Amino acid sequence: MSFNTDSQTLKAFMALAETLNFTRAADKVGRSQSALSMQIRRLEDSVGHALFERTQRYVKLTHEGEIFLGYARSILDLQREAYSQLNAPEIEGEIRLGTPEDFATHYLPDVLAAFRTLHPRVLLNVSCDLTLNLIKAFEQGQHDIVLVKRDPQTVDGGVRVWREPLVWVTGETLRGASGGVNDKALTLALSPPPCIYRARALAALARQGRSWRIGYTSPSLTGTLAAVRSGLGISVLPANMIPKGVRVVDHGLGLPDLADAEIAMLTAGGLGPAGTMLARHIIDSLDQMRGH
Repeated sequence: MSFNTDSQTLKAFMALAETLNFTRAADKVGRSQSALSMQIRRLEDSVGHALFERTQRYVKLTHEGEIFLGYARSILDLQREAYSQLNAPEIEGEIRLGTPEDFATHYLPDVLAAFRTLHPRVLLNVSCDLTLNLIKAFEQGQHDIVLVKRDPQTVDGGVRVWREPLVWVTGETLRGASGGVNDKALTLALSPPPCIYRARALAALARQGRSWRIGYTSPSLTGTLAAVRSGLGISVLPANMIPKGVRVVDHGLGLPDLADAEIAMLTAGGLGPAGTMLARHIIDSLDQMRGH
């Protein structure tokens, strides 16, 4: 039996598979909920199987849907690979990339590995640091491309490549349901200045009038997470970067809301073919992760 579909339908399928919510999936792919639902029905008709189980209470992948999800990812990856190979199969050079540690650890390993596979003659030099240090180094000509955390309310420039909510986090096994959140003076485990997440946390607490103290400071994400797991303080993380041993603080415990995390890409002038291709590859790969 022949099977025909298009990349937009596959992206719609992946968005729904990742969110398990028609409203959020439709928002991800920039379509109406009814249009997304029609795409999924046509896809199911084409493959001859129900890919999702739908009730009024939930949406979940069927067994066939779980199998198809892996193939959908592979098809879209091959499309990107084919485009990249046809447009720049022999690029070479050195690219200096700067990125925040948490973003690099969670999102970039597979992205950069795929780029190296596609372009083995390109030498990647990746540095992780706090955003304001990355910006300073970029302005001094030490990086060709930087990914930086920014506040969209106050900072312009660059291309937005990622956005997700920030949340308060605590250790999973702390005594009591609040994990120490109800202490008179909130104990925090944060990166040192200049850290945008630290600034966001302290500004939100100041607006709420909440007392706080810094109980642990580390420039390393690994160190901060170890402190949180051990109960030495609560911290701030993007909602999709919650590792094992850490949990989101219960919203009912009264901590102030935090603005979304936003990652922007800055590129140096005269970037050259290798840098231009890497920048495009990062943007396209992150778009794919979001389901666009």
